[in-house]
Amino acid sequence: MDTRRDVFQAISDPTRRNIITMLSLKPQNLNALAGQFQTTRQAISLHVKILVECGVVVMDQQGRERYCNLQARKLAEVDKWIEPFRNSWERKFSRLDSLLAKKIKQKGNAR
Repeated sequence: MDTRRDVFQAISDPTRRNIITMLSLKPQNLNALAGQFQTTRQAISLHVKILVECGVVVMDQQGRERYCNLQARKLAEVDKWIEPFRNSWERKFSRLDSLLAKKIKQKGNAR
């Protein structure tokens, strides 16, 4: 059975989110990544495999080492999905700001 993975699977796990954050700073090989976690290299390898399947990470061969490179543009799918929620909350906060400013002004005029 062929499982299709997406960017939301990539970010669904805290360890994978941490890996994404680390790779946003610089490419790293599996040993370097695994050394930063309190888990086995095999577990980190599995997380990286999922990130590769999601298209968030690509492996780059450099000599005898394989480096994990973040493909940050893939995360734009998450941003696009979140955008309507962000807009809704920004509108609500703007209305609240306006209401509070109006109340403060009314309170100042009442003195």
